[in-house]
Amino acid sequence: MTRFVAGRLLLFVGGLAVASVLIFATLRLLPGDVAQAIAGTTGSPEQVAALRQQLGLDRPVVVQYLDWAGGLLRLDLGESLVTGTPVVDEVLDKLAVTLPLAGLSLVFGLLIGIPLGVTSALRRGRASGVVLGTGAQLLAAVPVVWAGMLLIGVFAVTLRLLPTQGFPADGWADPGRALRSLVLPALTIGIVEGAVLLRFTRSAALGALDQDYVRTAAANGMTRSRALVRHGLPNVVLSVVSILGLQVAGLIVSAVIVEQLFTLPGLGRMLVTDVGRRDLTKVQGELMTLTTLVLAIGLVIDVVHRRLDPRLREGER
Repeated sequence: MTRFVAGRLLLFVGGLAVASVLIFATLRLLPGDVAQAIAGTTGSPEQVAALRQQLGLDRPVVVQYLDWAGGLLRLDLGESLVTGTPVVDEVLDKLAVTLPLAGLSLVFGLLIGIPLGVTSALRRGRASGVVLGTGAQLLAAVPVVWAGMLLIGVFAVTLRLLPTQGFPADGWADPGRALRSLVLPALTIGIVEGAVLLRFTRSAALGALDQDYVRTAAANGMTRSRALVRHGLPNVVLSVVSILGLQVAGLIVSAVIVEQLFTLPGLGRMLVTDVGRRDLTKVQGELMTLTTLVLAIGLVIDVVHRRLDPRLREGER
């Protein structure tokens, strides 16, 4: 297990290194001049040149990258080119919204996907099973923006149960109010992600139902549902865990979109704003933060999956 974790850590570090190069190089290919954008249309060529020198944009690209990468090793994301404030402070402030949103979305997705997936497998061939399977395929194809607008129409406009936009100005000082503002955005993501998880869970549950140990338990007097839950559910959970890494990556991307739709002051919304302002330092820091989150979650899921699956541990002996 130690060797496996060490290997995954090396891949994690290597992935971060490759991502940093790609992010830095891609942003440098964007059209326009950052210094000119900051100086505005009234800035003279001399002012633009002085600003470019002040920001270090006149240095060789390799030197700029090495300086930024060195800062990453010190957990220093640099300073905003527009406001001059430390990027890490703003990123941490926005993560206080984005991380709870992603976590709550994952909870909703699991609560929807696993129970309904198992139910759909147990009711294979029946009308309810067909409805669940077909519904999952349709929901998985629905853009998250459409899902959000539909939920806004039902829960906010018609039923008036949940707020449609914004987040408390005092943040998590009132946890109940803050959590309430995240329920509808998280449910938007959770329904779509849950539909995908439902399909994977259904497939894994159907495979478990065809296993000899589940059939034997059913032949000895257990109901199919009890035999599946008692003997087949561990394998179903392992199958779900194995694809959670991809699901979490999609979930974080969805969070960026949903934050725009629900006007949440999270990392995704700040990223869109900073791209428009061409604040390259902040955009770099924000993209590296999102990349680190995705890779770190994938690392944790790989380790957990290895730990839970005895078949994988046997290969280490």
